[in-house]
Amino acid sequence: MPKTAFVHRTAPGAADTMASLGDLLRQWLPSQRWFAGKDRPVSELGLLSMTELYPGCLHLLVHTGHTAVPAPGGTGFSGDCYQLLLGVREHLPPGLEQAVVGRAVGGPLAGLTVYDALQDPRSARLLLERLRHPGTAGPLCFEADPAARVPSGLTPRLLDAEQSNTSLVYGDAYILKVFRRVQPGVNPDLEVPRALAAQGCRRVPEPMAWFRTTRPQPATLGVLQPFLPGASDGWTLALRALASGDDFAAEAHELGRALAEVHLALASAFPSGTRAENGRTAAAMTERLEAAARCVPALQPYTAGLRGAFGALAGCEAGPPAQRVHGDLHLGQVLRTGSDWFVIDFEGEPSRPLAERCSVQSPVRDVAGMLRSFDYAARQRRPWRPQWAGRCREAFCAGYAARAGWDPRTKHALLRAYETDRAVYEVLYEARHRPDWLPVPMAAIERLAVRGD
Repeated sequence: MPKTAFVHRTAPGAADTMASLGDLLRQWLPSQRWFAGKDRPVSELGLLSMTELYPGCLHLLVHTGHTAVPAPGGTGFSGDCYQLLLGVREHLPPGLEQAVVGRAVGGPLAGLTVYDALQDPRSARLLLERLRHPGTAGPLCFEADPAARVPSGLTPRLLDAEQSNTSLVYGDAYILKVFRRVQPGVNPDLEVPRALAAQGCRRVPEPMAWFRTTRPQPATLGVLQPFLPGASDGWTLALRALASGDDFAAEAHELGRALAEVHLALASAFPSGTRAENGRTAAAMTERLEAAARCVPALQPYTAGLRGAFGALAGCEAGPPAQRVHGDLHLGQVLRTGSDWFVIDFEGEPSRPLAERCSVQSPVRDVAGMLRSFDYAARQRRPWRPQWAGRCREAFCAGYAARAGWDPRTKHALLRAYETDRAVYEVLYEARHRPDWLPVPMAAIERLAVRGD
């Protein structure tokens, strides 16, 4: 098996439990925002781990597959691992109708209603109590910063936002991110903020508590951090500025400075001392382009021009040293409270292997992600305002340069290649999840392939 995949083995009691849950999960999982295989039926479903957190609440790690292709060595199947917290009751309390997975008709849970326990305030409170009192429950380990003092009795609410995980806010003081798609290893959304806190970086909320599993392989399952009440994400602020006709350049400049500070702290916390290998990076980008073009025919007329962007990268100067980066930076991953910007969600792109998300890369990748996000925001209103996006791009790069000591605008070939790679990723994402948004990245694809801007 690859190091980033869970081995698929039968958990104790799996046959009995899956007799109750199998058919329900096959129908329910593809309808969830965080499930990656919406476009393919679930052909493989296995139970990797099951723990009763408390009576009526089961913690599950389930393996899903879309093809019955044996993994190397014959020990598993290709697919993903998902974390589920399922409530099981005879009668569902009022207000949880939207959380229903289904009613089991067979197995040990026959006749009982199964639902997503993370939407149940009682379950959410009990989960926080587990984090407040470190300990174990079967293979689950609940841990906390020794200096953290999280109060009891905080009212939970489910964060209503489009995301690839599930987040619970407690008393507008803390936020718990529960990772849905799980890979073995320490999740960077725990590893990175802890390391930055040790560096004294205050641009990233510090983890207070977390939980993980030791079976079937060690993996991070969730992280509790301070919640920033009254904060607005960059996407909301940008759209608000566009709607009111306001400029966003001053905010973009300060955001550039904030990202540079985070990059400097990351370079200190995770020293690498290496330079990005442009030839290898260009080859990987080209491979991703070709894979995306096979899935999205609209890309195919532009592949020659896009390959040119990656070819130019292979022949250009090395650029800034490779280091740990955010990896999936956009306006939705930054928060502003008062005059301060904060960077959140260091998990990276969940669709990519954990080893890749934790690898050192050029900081230009994060810069390119934010520049693409300004373009996304500008295209949300008609007529499109390219001048607004252009001013944001210039101000963001200027702010970054003022703090980082190097200017992304002087790395034209490097920046174009990373913007192109990001746009290719966006095309594939929108084609799979939000087809109505596909014209937004396709406009960038046409610009980057034809004009080379």
